[in-house]
Amino acid sequence: MNDPSQADPDAFEDPLSNYEPVEYESELHRVLAEEPISEIQSTPCVQVGKEASVRDAIEALNKSKVSSLLVVEGTKLVGIFTERDVLEQVAGQFPKIADSPVLDVMTPNPTVVYESDPVGTAVAAIAVAGHRHVPVLRIDGTVMGIVSPRRVLSFLEKHLD
Repeated sequence: MNDPSQADPDAFEDPLSNYEPVEYESELHRVLAEEPISEIQSTPCVQVGKEASVRDAIEALNKSKVSSLLVVEGTKLVGIFTERDVLEQVAGQFPKIADSPVLDVMTPNPTVVYESDPVGTAVAAIAVAGHRHVPVLRIDGTVMGIVSPRRVLSFLEKHLD
């Protein structure tokens, strides 16, 4: 049996000793691959509890002048409620469902990004997956904020060559 306390310290070979750092074509490429999403402004963001009424959720959208809000249970994300949800799920039947919980008409399990993901992940969620607003979660799964095309572009503009 080998005793680690008896190991020869000169025999250790650092596995990263031959590591060649990545060379990027531009600062923008580096930012997309390496900068964490936490560097993008993700607040303020509007949140409502899952039991909030559809009426209250729409009023929160209107009052805050935003096009999406996060639906939470405590500090955990359960869905997103957007203007598109209002148009597609609520508009034609508002009087009937105005007092129903927003949980009934929100988009459950939305695409999310994590604060430590590279900025390119947010760009992909917006550009490739087609989401205009993407919730940002902390590593522990609690809500940190939301990113939008405007917030991402504002961040990227600082890093253009």
